[in-house]
Amino acid sequence: MQKHVGRMVEMVYLDRNGKITQRRIRVMGVKDGKLKAFCYDHRAPRIFNEENILAVQPAVKRA
Repeated sequence: MQKHVGRMVEMVYLDRNGKITQRRIRVMGVKDGKLKAFCYDHRAPRIFNEENILAVQPAVKRA
């Protein structure tokens, strides 16, 4: 995930309740297995566990 710092990506994430979600985020930093990001879907900063990230790809710009 370090290579995505400063970039917007879409990720598939397993949340703490076991629900799989798709998120559109801007990666702000990665440290100690935690990913600090701005989540565009929730319009707020979030912290994600790296081990719960199931897939990542560059975000496609929306119109």
